[in-house]
Amino acid sequence: MNFAQIGLQVPTILLPRTGTDLTKWAVVACDQYTSQPDYWRGVENLVADAPSTLRLMLPEVYLETADEARRIAQIEQTMRRYLDEPVLTEQPPGFILVERETGRGRSRKGLIAALDLECYDYRPGAKALIRPTEGTILERLPPRIRVREKALVELPHVMVLIDDPERSVIEPLFAEPQDCLYDFPLMFDSGRVRGWRAAHPLLVQWAVEQLSRLADPAAFSDRYGVEGEPVLLYAMGDGNHSFATAKTLWENLKRAAPDPVAIMRHPARHALVELVNLHDPGLQFEPIHRLAFGVKADSLLAALADFLGAQQARLRVLDAPSWEAARQTWSELQKSGRHAIAFLTRDRCGVLDIERPRLTLPVATLQAFLDEHLKTQTGARLDYIHGEDVLERLGRQPGNMGFYLPALAKGDFFRTVIRDGALPRKTFSMGEADEKRFYLECRRIAP
Repeated sequence: MNFAQIGLQVPTILLPRTGTDLTKWAVVACDQYTSQPDYWRGVENLVADAPSTLRLMLPEVYLETADEARRIAQIEQTMRRYLDEPVLTEQPPGFILVERETGRGRSRKGLIAALDLECYDYRPGAKALIRPTEGTILERLPPRIRVREKALVELPHVMVLIDDPERSVIEPLFAEPQDCLYDFPLMFDSGRVRGWRAAHPLLVQWAVEQLSRLADPAAFSDRYGVEGEPVLLYAMGDGNHSFATAKTLWENLKRAAPDPVAIMRHPARHALVELVNLHDPGLQFEPIHRLAFGVKADSLLAALADFLGAQQARLRVLDAPSWEAARQTWSELQKSGRHAIAFLTRDRCGVLDIERPRLTLPVATLQAFLDEHLKTQTGARLDYIHGEDVLERLGRQPGNMGFYLPALAKGDFFRTVIRDGALPRKTFSMGEADEKRFYLECRRIAP
């Protein structure tokens, strides 16, 4: 069942056959633990010869390695074997309701569905129904394309956000009794995941009607205070580059197709995702701070004042006697219409108070400046830091300067993407690595 007006398909999902050890089957997203090969060796040891999504994906820690081609060939062979044996069994068409409990006690709800790649565009400035929330780095697509281009099935780690403060789409579906499809602990104390079938026509109708309500142009204009702006219904949360890979291969298929009508029914037109409500209390946005290496604080602050002045913005540097005092001032300055960013160096700390900023988010203002300024400074570089304690420790080292940023407010998320376009890279994190989506459900993408 396709609902093209909202870019939605009710998918036919593949799940592992009864009796499969699902703790060994489900593996975290390929783009996690990319600097920790020991983690992936641990997964290998745990899985051993058991059926597992580990055999259907390529952890990015192995990208560009000497045996990448061999690993991809093995993925293709395993997909065919899992379909033939069959390890993967076809379910009736329908959604799957997912409840993910993380190892930190958080719990979030999701809806497994397929989205129409015809409704997605990752090019800068595009105004599609489905949009990236951070800039798409084209150089990251080729290795993902090599993995997917001959794949028979797809496994989603993509999480797509909807802006539903009334909790009208996903949450009511959980109130209805459903068949439980799986309920098991995830490996390495990463929490638990439960799934229920949501295939009844009335449940499908409910989800479609509520998504259509969110996509109504008049309601969209009123909600975000925009006039004549194309509707944004789905915003990428995690996995944008995987979704962009699916889009690239879909466009390649269309260009090569002898029949432009028949190709539109190809299964690769859609991609499997987990829809999550932005306002789910279990979904946490965590800030990602900035740390500049090899800089002189006084020169950097003077350059920032000039940069902002050229945009008719104004910078006040409020020095503080301690980092605790700076954080207190920062907290007091969290006001609408201005940006406050705490900073620290080896011998100085305080708050950058920016009036009349051109961009909506403090991180966007800071990142735009740092991208321009640091490339002119020999030996300077930028890193992205999780955690205030790490920022403080590194920010106090000679030649470093740390910038403390607020967490992205959920109420600003869609509005900012609509008005400013894709957010700067590393604007936010949706939880820690072990809270990301684990591969579990599959779907055929080859006829």
